[in-house]
Amino acid sequence: MDRTKMRERLYDKLDKKRYEHSIGVSYTASAMAMAFGEDPEKALIAGLLHDCAKNIPSDEKVEKCKKHKIPVNSFEKKNPELLHAKLSAYYAKKKYEVDDEDILSAITWHTTGRANMTTLEKIIYIADYIEPNRKPLPEMDEIRREAFTDLDKCLVHILKNTIRYLEKKDKDSIDPVTKDTYNYYCKRK
Repeated sequence: MDRTKMRERLYDKLDKKRYEHSIGVSYTASAMAMAFGEDPEKALIAGLLHDCAKNIPSDEKVEKCKKHKIPVNSFEKKNPELLHAKLSAYYAKKKYEVDDEDILSAITWHTTGRANMTTLEKIIYIADYIEPNRKPLPEMDEIRREAFTDLDKCLVHILKNTIRYLEKKDKDSIDPVTKDTYNYYCKRK
């Protein structure tokens, strides 16, 4: 499926704000890919489709994962909104005809991250956080500069801010995969 058809289908599936966010992630990711020698087309598609399942109600996300045999861990059962990443990767493949494993993996890990991420995975994770339509978050100017100079430093910065935010909200709302990702990249620095 070409990108124009992907955008048209996505426009019908997402609310206006989520659609604009996806376009912003797409272009931000493409620019970052050019800066780091990655394929800008892959980044564009991954960014465009990273939230294609976001607007599915949380209770339906669990059911759809069961139906499509997508593994759901105990933390995701308690926090089904996190399942949009796995479901988005599934829909990217089944409904948007994406068969590139790099793109599908970048979509899968854009919410929690993971240890030893590929460059494209890092780009989508970061682009999701920094795209221009996002509400201003603490240290955003610095994080946006890091996004084009040092992916690992930027990743740690975002993970640290995310964990700090979630700890204030509710310590039990931090996905263990996110903590593992943060610890992995802190050790690498």
